[in-house]
Amino acid sequence: MNIDDPHFESFEEKPREACGLFGVYGHPESARLCYFGLYALQHRGQESAGIAVSKNRAIVAHKGMGLVSDVFEMGHFDELRGDSAIGHVRYSTTGSSILTNAQPFVVHHKQRSYAVAHNGNLVNAHLLKAELEESGSIFQTTMDSEVFLHLFVKNLNLGFEQALMAAVSRLKGAFSMIVMTSNGEIIGMKDPNGFRPLCLGKLNGGYILASETCALDLVEAEFIREIDPGEIIIIGPNGIKSLHTPFTRKRSFCIFEFIYFARPDSTIFGKNVYLTRKAHGRRLAQEAPVGADMVMPFPDSGTYAALGYSEESGIPFEMGMIRNHYVGRTFIQPTQSMRDFGVRVKLNPVKELLKGKDIIIIEDSIIRGTTVKTRVKALRELGVKRVHLRVSGPPHRFPCHYGIDFSTKGELIAAKMEVDQLRDFLGLDTLHYLSLPGLLESTDVPHPENHFCKACFDGCYPVAFDDSLSKFCME
Repeated sequence: MNIDDPHFESFEEKPREACGLFGVYGHPESARLCYFGLYALQHRGQESAGIAVSKNRAIVAHKGMGLVSDVFEMGHFDELRGDSAIGHVRYSTTGSSILTNAQPFVVHHKQRSYAVAHNGNLVNAHLLKAELEESGSIFQTTMDSEVFLHLFVKNLNLGFEQALMAAVSRLKGAFSMIVMTSNGEIIGMKDPNGFRPLCLGKLNGGYILASETCALDLVEAEFIREIDPGEIIIIGPNGIKSLHTPFTRKRSFCIFEFIYFARPDSTIFGKNVYLTRKAHGRRLAQEAPVGADMVMPFPDSGTYAALGYSEESGIPFEMGMIRNHYVGRTFIQPTQSMRDFGVRVKLNPVKELLKGKDIIIIEDSIIRGTTVKTRVKALRELGVKRVHLRVSGPPHRFPCHYGIDFSTKGELIAAKMEVDQLRDFLGLDTLHYLSLPGLLESTDVPHPENHFCKACFDGCYPVAFDDSLSKFCME
């Protein structure tokens, strides 16, 4: 969602997350570590990538559109030399898809420079931007991330730490951020609700900040802990200092990180993603059993929940669709008459396995329904007898205002149709979603109703937002 255009929509079938963050303090190969860390976080954003380095009391950055492998060449690291660096991979939920909006975003103020990398969505960014512009601020981008830096530098007369606290206290919504100064300090921040993950690690005497633990694993860093909701952690020559904002709120970890966004080999919010997704699948088998010849996912969505469903039900797990791993992010559709080419080029069925069978497909979500409908039609044409779809989360009926790209209710097919109508529309024999109580209980945390944001399922938003189009329950 562009803060200058609240009606921006994305038409991709799967939801996309805002971005992934990686920061390094105290390592001579900080930029190269960022490069590998961003590789591990590529699933969180495939639109742009960037790395900024603190070098000789200045900040040097390289950014570009595309995947990490598209943006960086080895020669770039001759320029990106320094002991501190922050990196970012992005998919835009706020700000348009142009190089100007690629992060880390760098500003210069009174002989100092600052860079910021942001994951999330500030629901009051448009209000803060209007206020700042009235007082003379000039914005270079349409990103909500830039709003934070304007607030920060306007409060530097209070001192560095107080400026951070003052700026953060004005922000509403979801934000995990990493900030770097031209002196090389690295600052990690998380909103008081803790919507998005951010963790701390240690490597050879230096420190790492990352969106997910899988990035720590790749660079062989030791996981220390997750950043607390509302915490500001400052890493500098005197070690680590932790500040906490003076207000606390109910925790609102994004439950969709477990269902879809996070890598299965990560641990977020204290739980392993792989095992949690399997638990969702086991609960789904208990809630919605059905007889069939096999359980299968569409790679890679639903794979781990499908394993859990298979184990619980005793129905064999099969990979009935094979993914082509060498398809790029974009490709040219040859003709209008081959509009489904994008589906077929990425996935191909094992025809001999599927023909004449009753199958259970496990999906992690149905957002707009177009891809599922096309795939079910293709299975029918192969001679599959019965197609049962099980979804490892509840129906998405409400838009997300905290960093997921379904920003309007009209994009969500479950908001328009009841489950029986959706079953018929998709061409299924049966369709069942995991219940919201089942989802929460299978995460296996105490009092899960007090830990997670589930607004996209029940419309109860933990942080109020200024949007006349959305009048849902506020908690």
